[in-house]
Amino acid sequence: MTTATARRTAVRRAAAVLAVSAVLGAAAAPVASAATTPPPATPLPSGLFGTTDPAYDGVWRQSLALLAQDTAGLKPAGKAVDWLTAQQCADGAFPSYRADVSGACAAKLPRDSNATAAAVQALTATGGAEPSVTKAVGWLKSVQNADGGWSYNPGGASDANSTAVVIGALAAAGEKPEAVTSAKGGKSPYDALLTFARPCGGKDGGAFVYQPAMPGAVADSTAAAVVAARGDGLAPKPAAASGSAAKGAACDKAAKDLEGAAGNGAAYLTAALAKTGHLLTAPMPGAEDSAPKPDFGNTADAVVALAVQGRTEQAGKSLAWLEGNAAGWAKQSGPAAYAQLIFAARAAGGDPKDFGGTDLVAALTATGPAPEKAASASASGDEKKKDEKKDDGPNMWWIIGAFFAASAGAGFLFSGRRKPRA
Repeated sequence: MTTATARRTAVRRAAAVLAVSAVLGAAAAPVASAATTPPPATPLPSGLFGTTDPAYDGVWRQSLALLAQDTAGLKPAGKAVDWLTAQQCADGAFPSYRADVSGACAAKLPRDSNATAAAVQALTATGGAEPSVTKAVGWLKSVQNADGGWSYNPGGASDANSTAVVIGALAAAGEKPEAVTSAKGGKSPYDALLTFARPCGGKDGGAFVYQPAMPGAVADSTAAAVVAARGDGLAPKPAAASGSAAKGAACDKAAKDLEGAAGNGAAYLTAALAKTGHLLTAPMPGAEDSAPKPDFGNTADAVVALAVQGRTEQAGKSLAWLEGNAAGWAKQSGPAAYAQLIFAARAAGGDPKDFGGTDLVAALTATGPAPEKAASASASGDEKKKDEKKDDGPNMWWIIGAFFAASAGAGFLFSGRRKPRA
């Protein structure tokens, strides 16, 4: 997943922090996206990807950047990996970002399940940080909710995006998500994920909502859940174009299990993308132009979701739209945006090194420390060697874009995978 946006449009993930108090209903001011956030007043660490203020998305964007480089067959710079591991707290959790890593994490520093799950996926892929991964997985298990899912910050109600990205982390670390059950209730992450699925018919039929009481931007949460339902993470390999693609585009009212719900989620995304090839996002609060704009991050996440479901026709059409239109968005938004496009290209059979004329891998690398060298085929086995020859590179959650909590009764906007983050 992710699982958690997108995704999301500073990018599925230039994330906005949704504090526990906001989740519980307190008013919160909108958080600026990474694309519009000014550079920080103090110099950034040399190992960090991106130049915008990392306060809300530092760990997220770093994790996606490392993961994308790995899928492209590159070995990330040691100082980039070291920067990420240094962000971890003694309890195993990762915050969204902490500027001072010379001491212990403050008790009041919010722990971030999405950042932790993304870091687990990145550090597992790059290798050499097993103790950090083990501690992070242990922390994630310790904050699992009774329904089997996770919230953005511990203590809140479970949401589809957070649950999805944690499923991806558990799978990456060698765990069986279905066997990770809550201490109270004995529920698995898959049990939780199914509770976010909407029945066919009516508004958002077949989609996965962020939370039942707070639907949010359902394309974002749907894309994350569809990927996680297969036990996949942020950078999954594509599935064969067979079974799920052959089921057609209609929502299956008879579907009762998670596999069926994921198929319905893919059908929802297919329908949402069919007319223009891309998703739309509502304007930012207070924007002069009230017309919806293309949602690049969630469209990329939707491409990944359809590709892993074997729905290659619509995935290919939407990937082609991204190839013709998303380069400017990625350049403005930064490392996580490039990573999202790389994941989409890898999943749907595109070439991330020639993405509508843009070399996404080179563009991503230019936002951070240069990789040490190409990953050797022997380091990852014959399977990775085969994948590199086939894909010549990489594949939302998204990143997570932006979370907005309004005053009681005003509603809530979840846009971006996320999900956050840029």
